[in-house]
Amino acid sequence: MASDAALRSAVVWLAVIIVLVGIFTLSLKKMMITYAFGMVGIAGILLPDWDFFDRDFSRWCYPVTAEERASLLAQRSGLLKRFLLLLLLLLLLLHRYKNF
Repeated sequence: MASDAALRSAVVWLAVIIVLVGIFTLSLKKMMITYAFGMVGIAGILLPDWDFFDRDFSRWCYPVTAEERASLLAQRSGLLKRFLLLLLLLLLLLHRYKNF
C-alpha cells in the first residue's frame, strides 16, 4: 500500500512539473519530453520489486523470505526523494538546453 501512495504522489508531482514546464517554456515538445523522462524515471525507481532484486544474484531463483524483507525494509531509503532528485536533474537539463 505504501508503494501505491508513493507512485500516486510521484505521478502528481510529475504532472505539476509538466504544467510548470509548459507555463514557463510555452513548448508542447518540452512538456512531452518531461512527461516521457518522468514516466521512465517513475518506472525505473518505483515499480520494480527492489526487495527481490537487491539480493545476491544467486538468490533470485528463490522467493524473498520474511526475514529478508524485514531487513530490507529497515535499510530502505525514501524512494520519493530519489525520484524528486531525478526530476530536479531533468528540469536543470531542460533549462540548460532550452533551444532544442
